[in-house]
Amino acid sequence: MASSWKDGILLKIVNVIVYFLFLGSNIYTVAGPSDVYYTGKETYITPAPWAFLIWSLIHLLLLGTIIYQFFPTGQKVIVDGVSWRFPLLGLLNAIYVNVWASHHYVVAFVFALFVSSAVTHIYYIVKKRHAPENLSDELFIHLPFSLYHGWTTVLVVLTAFEAFGVNALEHRAGAWTKVFVFLGLFFLEGTAATYAFSSAEGDLPASIAIAWSLWAIFAHQTSSGFVHWSALAFGILALAWVAKGAFGLWYGRGRIALSDEERSPLITS
Repeated sequence: MASSWKDGILLKIVNVIVYFLFLGSNIYTVAGPSDVYYTGKETYITPAPWAFLIWSLIHLLLLGTIIYQFFPTGQKVIVDGVSWRFPLLGLLNAIYVNVWASHHYVVAFVFALFVSSAVTHIYYIVKKRHAPENLSDELFIHLPFSLYHGWTTVLVVLTAFEAFGVNALEHRAGAWTKVFVFLGLFFLEGTAATYAFSSAEGDLPASIAIAWSLWAIFAHQTSSGFVHWSALAFGILALAWVAKGAFGLWYGRGRIALSDEERSPLITS
């Protein structure tokens, strides 16, 4: 029997409600009275505020996801595949954003890990079990969750420095701060590389999310020459991995691919 838009209607309604809860939480961080992107803790890895514009793109694409779930091809992946993991992700993300906006950074770091784990599970399902069948699958399923996964990798690193790092407005960058910043930038660049080689085509959107963030860190971190130029170097390397992903996507093949078991550059729960 042909599927109907009413199939799984409870989950579809919950997805719609959670989407607007999720979106509303992030609107609060931008339009709320505290203006958190400008008044939060300043660390030596804090990016320029425009880095967070990536949320807007993810929200817009996920709106398409929410609409697409009412169509048979979208329902197969979103309702039957992702299932209740999307509402869980939306709930965890709403908690993370609001805790982060209230400057409870240690708790925010914990929830950043939870969000990353939830995105990782969805990312695995989408990438490993549901190859795109049409342009809608690419735009409203694969693209948003690739961006989301790459961006949450960045958020885990940023929130870790906010939770445990020094305040850049109050302390100069010491040797240990520089070491940890370098390792954080190296981790981000390395993750972008892993995305690029995660399959024959790579994962271009996830690599772009990380490269975007590295360039935002370079643009913002002008008080420490070491951090500034390190971010530039890793940003350039990340662009190389973006170019590799674009090449693989354009030609439908890559010269290097990891084995099937190693295709997903994930932050484990």
